Formats: sequence, C-alpha cells, structure tokens
Amino acid sequence: MRLVSIPVLSFLILSSMQSCQTDTAEKQITHDLTYHHDLDNNDNFSPDGKWLVYDTRTDDGGIAESARIERVNVETGEKQVLFGIRNNAVWGPGAGAVSYSPKQNAVVFIHGLSNSTRENPYQQWRRTGVIIDDTHPNVPIYMDARDITPPYTPGALRGGTHRHEWSGDGQWIGFTYNDAILKALEDSTGQKRNLRTIGVSKKIRAVKVDENVENVSGEWFSALVVQVVPNPALGSDEISQANSDSWVGLNGYAGQNGKQQIARAFLGTVRDRNGTEVPEVFIVDIPEDITQRGPLGPLEGTDTDFPMPPKGTIQRRLTFTADTPHPGCSGIVRSSPDGSKLAFLAKDRSGITQIFTISPHGGTTTQVTEHTSDVKGNLRWHPDGKHIAYIFEGGIMLCDAGEGLFKERVQTLIKASANVPGNLVWSPNGKMLAFNRLIKNEIGKATQQVFVLRF
Repeated sequence: MRLVSIPVLSFLILSSMQSCQTDTAEKQITHDLTYHHDLDNNDNFSPDGKWLVYDTRTDDGGIAESARIERVNVETGEKQVLFGIRNNAVWGPGAGAVSYSPKQNAVVFIHGLSNSTRENPYQQWRRTGVIIDDTHPNVPIYMDARDITPPYTPGALRGGTHRHEWSGDGQWIGFTYNDAILKALEDSTGQKRNLRTIGVSKKIRAVKVDENVENVSGEWFSALVVQVVPNPALGSDEISQANSDSWVGLNGYAGQNGKQQIARAFLGTVRDRNGTEVPEVFIVDIPEDITQRGPLGPLEGTDTDFPMPPKGTIQRRLTFTADTPHPGCSGIVRSSPDGSKLAFLAKDRSGITQIFTISPHGGTTTQVTEHTSDVKGNLRWHPDGKHIAYIFEGGIMLCDAGEGLFKERVQTLIKASANVPGNLVWSPNGKMLAFNRLIKNEIGKATQQVFVLRF
C-alpha cells in the first residue's frame, strides 16, 4: 500500500474551522484480512463521527452471505457486532448495505426474510429493512411491513426494500423496491412486471399484518412514491425503472412557494422515439402525509398493479438527454446539503463521462468536471456544500463545484494505485473521508478494508 502526502488547500477550509490541517497519509482502520468490511457507498458514519458501520458480505454470495453488521471506532480500531445471524446460509437471509441515522444512534440495513421456507430468502422481492439501536445490539426493529396475502394492507408493501437511506432530519427512510406480487404475475404470464421503483417510510404508526413466513409487521408506515410502467410510451416521461436515488438536501429543497419540500432524486428509465431505453434524472416531491390514497390507485396496490403513490406526490423529469449525441445519465443522483444542486454523471460533447449538476426545479445542466477520461463515480458532496469527492483514474479527487478554471478547482486527494479506493463517505463535520480498499492477505485473497483520510 502506498502512503500519499496530501497538501492543504485553501478551499478545504470550512467556515466553522479556525484552521485546517491534513494528516500526512490515509490510515487503515480495519485489519482482519479474512473477510470484507464493506461500506457499500452508504452513510456509514455515526452522528458523532466516531464509528463507521459496514457489512461482511462475501465475493460469491454477496449480501446474502453477510451474517453480521459491524462497526469500527475510527480512533481506536475497536470493533463491535451490532447484529448477527445464526446459521446464515449461502442464500441468506443475510444482512447488509447498512447506513447510520444522522440524528439517532441507530442503523438501518437490508435483511432477507428470516422465517421463509420458500426459495431464496434474499431475492430482490424478498427483503425488508431492519433498524438496530447501537446501544441494544441484536434487537431488530422491523421497519417496513410486508403483506403478500390479499386483502393487502395500506402502509405495508408486498415485496423487498433495499438500499435504505435516512433523511437528513432522521424522520424518513428512503429505499428502492421490487414487488413480489408482480414478480409472480410476470412468472405466470411472461410479461415484464418485475420493475424496480422507489418508496419511503416514516414513523407515523406501526403497521400490523397477518404474520406468517412471508408476511412481516413493521414499526414504520411505508408507501411507494414513484410510478413505473412496463412499456413507457415512446418519447414520453413515463419510466420503466427507478433507482440510483437519494434524498434532496438535508431538509429538502426550497420550493417555488418558499417552503422546504421533501423529495428524492433518482434515475428513471424512459424510452426515446426509437424505443431505446435512456436513464434520465427525475425528482419526486413527497407530501408530509403519506397515508392518503392518491389518484392513481390504492396505497396497498392490487393483484395486477403496484402500490400507488400517496396524494400530493409529484414526479418530474429534469434532464432530457435522449435526443442528444450522447444520451443517458448514470451514477447515484446526489444532492448538495442545501438541496439546491443535484449531481450526477453524464457524457460531455466529446463522449467523456463527467460530473454535471442541475437544479431540483430543472433547467439547464452545469458541467462541473472537465477531465480527458471518464469519471468513475462515487460522487459525494462535502458537508460544506461546495465540493464533490469522486473516483477518477484509480484515485480520489475533490472538485469545487463553483465557477472558475477547472484546473484551479480540482485537487487529487489520493493518487492512483493498484488498490483502487471506493465507497466514499464524509464524516458529518467534513474532517474525515472514509473509503474501502481491497487488500490482499498472505494467500492472495483480497478483502475490503476501511480507510480514512483526515482533514
């Protein structure tokens, strides 16, 4: 492993700091080379910035074979197991893709169906979200209810939630979703119905269902907020998939009426006039009350269609690249802390993948980077709302997202090496950047280890 000296940049000085110092090198925090410590590009820092949480997935089985959720102290290297699964099998149930709440000492993660005796308990449509208070390890709180037995239950879903993310105020959890009822319909008819979409949960009230090996009661009320259809009309704003989502701002964004609007930004797959699928940036405004049925149908869904978004949900398309020479957007859509800018990846006029931003109100896009080869992803806004960290040519870069010459706005934080970093995440105060590297053990097997760079 190569240790890299990092110069201090004036643009890294935060307004809340009297001075800014940088350690001379990245620091490895985990050292057990027998298993992965996977940050998975989530929000892994505890609210006080002292701990990093991760899963223990395997190369072959992925999250399904992750039997533990652990955390490590960034100062001492002490490890603690927050949740463990006894007798976890090759196909699960598994526990992984974990994120910390920004406000409470609690984490949320994917959990496969614990009691199922049917097929793979960690299919896309066979998962749920579990919360653990880090002061009470191994005491699971089931977040989203699951009800696949008619009549379905408002506030419960019928499939699998994944990639859970707390909102900045800790009051909401967003996630992607696949529906078990429609997957079964797809299997019986041969028509595509297993479509990924996006939902949210809020701790409004517990949702009780008729529990069995497939159904789970949950402590939070859940609803899908994005509408997807199997066959979008060509050239329209209809989408067949929604993913790569995140919350807009720590507390939403400033709406046209001056009030803060809670929302999630995401990539929605449209079809151009020729029928080609194109991922575009979308946003969905979410009402404070998600318990009211909307005009598209019941919150709980039907035997032939998805649970539908609640009243007051507004889904909007922000980018229109389908008719350009280089159509499509990529990467997780990441919002600045104040919600004024959404960052994503797209190709520039030369066909090179760069970082762009757009307002949550739409309009023109702004090109942030001007590299001569592709930006690889892992976009993460610094908490100051002015800079974006990302992976480029095997190293970590930091770019001022404002105006000015690109070469004066960009800085290499960690130079390229054979062990490419990934899964970037900033500490809440912006003084540490954590990431993963694959490190080989004595027999040549590489495992994900956790590193931090301090500012």
